[in-house]
Amino acid sequence: MYNKNNNTTPRGLRDGVEITKDAAGFEDYAFKKTYNIDKSVKKRVLITGAGSYIGQSFKNYAKMKYPNISVDEVDIKTSGWQNTIDWSKFDTVFHVAGIAHSDVGHVDQSVIERYYFVNTDLAIETAKLCKNNKISHFIFMSSAIIYGDSAPYGKKKIIDENTLPSPTNFYGDSKWQADKGVRAFADNNFNVSVLRPPMIYGKCSKGNYPLLATFAKKLPFFPNIKNQRSMLYIENLCEFLCLLILSGKGGIYFPQNSEYTQTSEMVKEIANVTGKRIIVSKVFTPILKVLSYVPGKIGSLVNKAFGNIIYEQKISRYDGFDYQKISLKESIKLTEGTF
Repeated sequence: MYNKNNNTTPRGLRDGVEITKDAAGFEDYAFKKTYNIDKSVKKRVLITGAGSYIGQSFKNYAKMKYPNISVDEVDIKTSGWQNTIDWSKFDTVFHVAGIAHSDVGHVDQSVIERYYFVNTDLAIETAKLCKNNKISHFIFMSSAIIYGDSAPYGKKKIIDENTLPSPTNFYGDSKWQADKGVRAFADNNFNVSVLRPPMIYGKCSKGNYPLLATFAKKLPFFPNIKNQRSMLYIENLCEFLCLLILSGKGGIYFPQNSEYTQTSEMVKEIANVTGKRIIVSKVFTPILKVLSYVPGKIGSLVNKAFGNIIYEQKISRYDGFDYQKISLKESIKLTEGTF
């Protein structure tokens, strides 16, 4: 578990919400529920976090696939954002505002405080504002990062309903504190949905996928390592969000693709669909094994690229909730613009 006393400000009471060590007093796992979704019902949705990749992707997807879901946005990083709109007219608020993962190795206290302010405090403040305005459904984008780093090269990490969050840095902890904090507001009249997705990728996405795509298009060789990672294609996430909004149900969700990803196979597929040739070979395996033990950035990068971390599939499947529409191969073709 991340030690918040090490270079961070301990979290305590936030706007009257007591954030405890445990998960806000309940674990409302959504995979244990049954969903009967009316796809024709009208919903008004507000995205908090204007211009985000996930927010914009969802807005465009809903407009194309679910015209009965109307979507607006508000930028909560501007002064007085709380009073710029009429909150009460919305059925659902989708909170995506936050600072994404970056280099957390060498930062000062002001940067750490910024993470907690944006990722934790603003999320809790927004949830409270929604509840006070009698909005019935609040959706928060948490993250798999609350469970810590992936298992190192050669080890396995499988997350299921019994796995306890254990963030390893202040970024993960800021998301975990928000995850607990927003769920503390849930009651019979205010449904809170917390999403803990793995790595999200798609056309124009940021993060690890563009780096893998660069490797696929530039390198003649790539290591053949049999690792497994949970990932989530952006359109699968958008379908999931539309169904979740139409259901109006709260709970803890673990959306992911129906297939696990092997890093070397993904790189090979990217090369294939973009007309490049890359040789995937096990000849690099002994070298990578040695590098995985090197302290510092080198070992960290090897373990991040070839480590293992997966959600057990059963916690990502929901009765009456079909969102895993696009296969891994199809998603790569769509991301690379060849499908």
